[in-house]
Amino acid sequence: MDQELRTLHPPHDRRFDDEFFFALCQANETTRMERDASGNIIFMPPTGSDTGRYNANLSGELWNWNRRTKSGYIFDSSTGFTLPNSAVRSPDVSWIGKERWDALTEKERQGFAPVCPDFVIEIRSKSDDLKELRTKMEEYRDNGVRLGWLIDRAGQQLFIYRKNGSIEIKQGDSVTLLGEDVLPDFSITLPL
Repeated sequence: MDQELRTLHPPHDRRFDDEFFFALCQANETTRMERDASGNIIFMPPTGSDTGRYNANLSGELWNWNRRTKSGYIFDSSTGFTLPNSAVRSPDVSWIGKERWDALTEKERQGFAPVCPDFVIEIRSKSDDLKELRTKMEEYRDNGVRLGWLIDRAGQQLFIYRKNGSIEIKQGDSVTLLGEDVLPDFSITLPL
């Protein structure tokens, strides 16, 4: 779908602020939306069934690791986070370390928590533009993500974004990934 058709720009005299955007999302709970740093609201179409299945399996693996380590919290694709640049983003899978999440107030946890996850995964579906997803991954990294994976199954490639600014690209039918120092002892082999 054309990005311009999915984007609602704020009126010239105001921005879609945090309170308005949260209320809009709550009133339209079956519609996935994000807000970019400029205040534009982006409508996110649902993924296809195969992408949803892939996402659920990947989330399950991360959940199992986290259950064993008890080192943080896993979030699904319907969770919004307010990044330091004011964008509200909903990664397909995300994880926040226990200390950082526990430092938030109860009120902050109830809305779009003002925190950038430590780890994010974005899975490219057929409706996603790869260039836009790569820009989104850079936004995550610029706002505090320590490790991010962008999985492009159609292109059979995976982009690894690290806090130091490096981007590693892996290609093939499947790839083995490590959680590095962000998710210690986590490893997974993914089909692409």
